[in-house]
Amino acid sequence: MSIPIDVADELLSTTRAVRKRLDLNRPVPRALILECIRVSQQAPTASNRQNWRWIVVTDPAKRAALAELYRSIGSDLFLTSAEKARQDGEAQTGRVYDSAHYLADHLHEVPALVFPCLVGRPGSDMPAAQAGFFASIYPAVWSFCLAARARGLGTALTTIHLMREKEVAAILGIPDDVTQVALLPLAYTIGDTFKPAARPPAEDITFFDQWDRKEQT
Repeated sequence: MSIPIDVADELLSTTRAVRKRLDLNRPVPRALILECIRVSQQAPTASNRQNWRWIVVTDPAKRAALAELYRSIGSDLFLTSAEKARQDGEAQTGRVYDSAHYLADHLHEVPALVFPCLVGRPGSDMPAAQAGFFASIYPAVWSFCLAARARGLGTALTTIHLMREKEVAAILGIPDDVTQVALLPLAYTIGDTFKPAARPPAEDITFFDQWDRKEQT
C-alpha cells in the first residue's frame, strides 16, 4: 500500500460529528455529494447485496418539514441531557448535547440532508439477523462521512428522527419496504482543523483471549 499511515490515521481520527461548524450559507454541489456516494459504494455488505439507497434533500420546504419533526423529538431532550451532564461533571458530554441542540435548531438551514437507506426491512429480532442487516449499510455510511471529510465537508451521524420514521417516509415518498438508517446533515465546514477526541487508552478497553472478569458491567 502506498497510502501514508499518518494521512490515513489523521482522516480516521479527525472525522468528527460536525454540528456548530457547518457552513449554513454555502451550497454543496450535487457532483460532490455523488463523489462521496461513489466512494461509499466500495464498502462491504452482508451477502454482497449492495442494496443501498441514498436520498439527498436540498429542497427548502422539505428540509423545513424534516427539521420540524427532528426538533419535536430531540430539542428538549438535548437541552435536558446537556444540563444533566454538566451537573454530573461530564463537561465533554455536555458540550456534545449542546451541539446536538444547536443542530436541531438549525437543521432546516443545512444545505443538504442525506438519508442512507436499505431496501428491505430487518425482518427478525434475532441478533445475528439484525447485525447482518445493519452491517450492510453502516460501513458505507462511515465511508461517506470519511469521503466528505476529505473533501472539506462535515457530517454528523444522527438517528433520532427514526422515532418518527413513517412521517419522514411520507415527506420523502419512501416505500414501506425500505429502511432508513440515519440522517446525515452535510455542509462545508467552517475551518478545516479538527482534532481527535479524548478517549480512554486502548489497553483499558481491550481484552485478549477472554473477557476480563474484573470488568464492571
